[in-house]
Amino acid sequence: MAKKLFGTDGVRGEANSGVMTVENALQIGRSLGVLCRRRHDGMRVLIGKDTRRSGYLFENALVAGLCSVGAEPYLVGPLPTPGIAFMTLGMRADAGVVISASHNPFFDNGIKIFGADGFKLDDDLERKIEEMVEDPPALQAALAQGADIGRAHRIDDAWGRYVVKLKTTFPNDLTLDGVKIAIDCANGAAYKVAPMVFEELGAKVVTINAAPDGVNINENCGALHPQELARTVVEHGCDMGLALDGDADRLILIDEKGHIVDGDRIMALVALRMHAAGTLKKSTLVSTVMSNFGLEIAMRAAGITLLRTDVGDRHVVEAMRRGGFNIGGEQSGHLVFLDHATTGDGVLAGLQVLAIAVREGARVSELAHVMENVPQVLINLPVRDKPPIVSMPAVSGAISEAERELAGFGRVLVRYSGTERKCRVMVEGQNRQLVESHAQRIADTVIASIGV
Repeated sequence: MAKKLFGTDGVRGEANSGVMTVENALQIGRSLGVLCRRRHDGMRVLIGKDTRRSGYLFENALVAGLCSVGAEPYLVGPLPTPGIAFMTLGMRADAGVVISASHNPFFDNGIKIFGADGFKLDDDLERKIEEMVEDPPALQAALAQGADIGRAHRIDDAWGRYVVKLKTTFPNDLTLDGVKIAIDCANGAAYKVAPMVFEELGAKVVTINAAPDGVNINENCGALHPQELARTVVEHGCDMGLALDGDADRLILIDEKGHIVDGDRIMALVALRMHAAGTLKKSTLVSTVMSNFGLEIAMRAAGITLLRTDVGDRHVVEAMRRGGFNIGGEQSGHLVFLDHATTGDGVLAGLQVLAIAVREGARVSELAHVMENVPQVLINLPVRDKPPIVSMPAVSGAISEAERELAGFGRVLVRYSGTERKCRVMVEGQNRQLVESHAQRIADTVIASIGV
């Protein structure tokens, strides 16, 4: 049965509208408090958020819902998504909740839930939460009374604990003394944490977009808009730039020349070093269908298997856990190091690259020269609805025609975003002119079939 509230990465939508209402947040809090209880003497649930103004709405609604069924919410304030996962596991909490819409604009918000193991909830538990949200009598029966009503607590030093955790992932025999780094915090959850981590390891840090006001998160900055960071790196003579998104679970790098280094190249350079050191489990890197074919070519040449999954860091993590692999990610910058974390972590990923750069005495532009991209065109189309692709004959026909002409030397992927009203058309192949032509033709057909 299809889920109604939860998408590919939790519940997400425009704040105070659709699925992201205070009423739904209240009921999700109650349902979570009932379904994830592991102990008889109460239930601990961590709640963190990014810097969106609407975070206050949903924080209070979740607290009310949890307390009403006898759970004990612990509020940590603004903290990156991976920080919440870490704190949930470290505090032996029953669950962790992140109020964030990640890279989306400020007027959106979302609710992501981690289980006691620090990993995102599986589909079955999300469905059970949805079923309980839609069953008011069951929730009414679960309401606590008198002294059994829960109390909210605040943890003031969560960011400090997370900073310490991040620093432990950097090799003890290395230092960042003499390294100059620019960091774009996207006016998001890492505005305090990210600069502190690198400064405490010895780096000189130039920080931009670290003054959140509730509405400027991701606004022309961060991992989705790294152009300002690229200029900053060059103007200040930095060795590297790190662009995070609103909840800091993804990273895009900027080399010392101001060039963008995406998630594919970051995965490639780290996986190659791990493989050489014998620490890449089962000689396998996990990525998604969106990764450039050039990554697959580079990995194959090094004797590394590239395992592809559906889009979404959640699918990457699930495949990693099933197969016993320890590194994976997405071209968009979600990078997962299961030896250190249970979810994508932009700051942690930056530390891994810096460790390689310092140990080898290499520039980021040199490190990023590990693969050659095959021409790839990605067109994001805003759409009114999301009918199945196979239900539109004209679109299916355009896709089939493109696949025939690419004749095994490229690929076509047409899919809907799991978090936004967008259709993504991706075409990849060795002939750029052919790739661009087919991508535009498919995009035009989608527009004609659905409308924008």
